[in-house]
Parts: sequence; C-alpha cells; structure tokens
Amino acid sequence: MKFDVSHIAKLANLTLNPSEKNKLEKELEETLKFINNLNEIDTTGIEPTSQVTGLENITREDEAIPSFPQDDALKNAKLTHNGFFKVKAILNNE
Repeated sequence: MKFDVSHIAKLANLTLNPSEKNKLEKELEETLKFINNLNEIDTTGIEPTSQVTGLENITREDEAIPSFPQDDALKNAKLTHNGFFKVKAILNNE
C-alpha cells in the first residue's frame, strides 16, 4: 500500500528529509500489515471487552479547598489582565 507521506507529514506539521520520508513510509506499511493481521484473527465466541483488569475507577468527592491568594499566583506573571494570566495568542483564525 502506498501513502502520500508528504501529505501525512504536512498534516502532522512535520518537515521530513527524503530519508525520513522513506523511513516513515516503511513504518506505516508495517503498521498497516500488522493491523491487517489482527483483522484476520478468528474471534468467534469471544466477548468484546474494553477493560480486562477488572479494576474500577475509584474517585473521591470533589471538595473545594482554599488555595493561595490570586495576587500571589499572579505576582510573578509577565502579563496579567483583570486578575488572569495573559499570554500571547498561539492560535489564529485560519
């Protein structure tokens, strides 16, 4: 199976040299071969499961507890606005 490795790299925001592209293409082919092998396994009579250890999530009740004052949290911040940290935008409207 052939892949458009350049397109995949672009989607992942990766800059790859030719040897890295070849390596990625081979790794993707091997991964898909493995997945195809898994698809060929006969699972007749086996119940589907998403959890095999038998363990359950144990959570505590949420409890509001005092933290340090907001002024202390913000005192070393480079920029603040209305009591919050202010940071440069990292996303734009593309």
